[in-house]
Amino acid sequence: MEDLESLLQQVRACRICEEHLALGPRPVLAASSTAKLLIVGQAPGTKVHASGIPWDDQSGKRLRQWLGLTPEVFYDASQVAIIPMGFCYPGKGKSGDLPPRPECARHWHQRLLAQLPNIQLTLLVGKYAQDYFLGNRAKATLTDTVSAWHEYLPAYMPMPHPSPRNQFWLRRNPWFEADAIPYVQQMVQQLL
Repeated sequence: MEDLESLLQQVRACRICEEHLALGPRPVLAASSTAKLLIVGQAPGTKVHASGIPWDDQSGKRLRQWLGLTPEVFYDASQVAIIPMGFCYPGKGKSGDLPPRPECARHWHQRLLAQLPNIQLTLLVGKYAQDYFLGNRAKATLTDTVSAWHEYLPAYMPMPHPSPRNQFWLRRNPWFEADAIPYVQQMVQQLL
């Protein structure tokens, strides 16, 4: 039987897709078997790659605001697990970062999730996480999936990415911060 600490060591030493990573491998994640909240995002950006700290950028600042969490609680792996779809920075694309490398989820996710028995809520941040976890229950677009957030509770909460690049989406969908965010904050406060 695999234990979480040795599994995390294996993940952090992973080199499966090294040849595809412009900045080289640096898997970034955090988890503990006692965590009740799981955050599944896309993949680290360059700032997170440099620091090795999940969500250590403007997106993370907004996500912490959305959740109503201090950095101390957010980064307490005994309460909050952070397992992105891709563990390493995937590189630069035409309009932002490349998609998360698929090898991470394929090789590691089920093994990691099996070691997190206390997760009560999983935040699915972005379309890659939503499609992976919701499968055929995900809608055609991120907006449609996030709009139907009630359908996925209490196990999952689909969210847009909190990136500053998503200002346009947030302006076009004010209901998200007006209706969904207060609900998320309430769930997170009850959980933690």
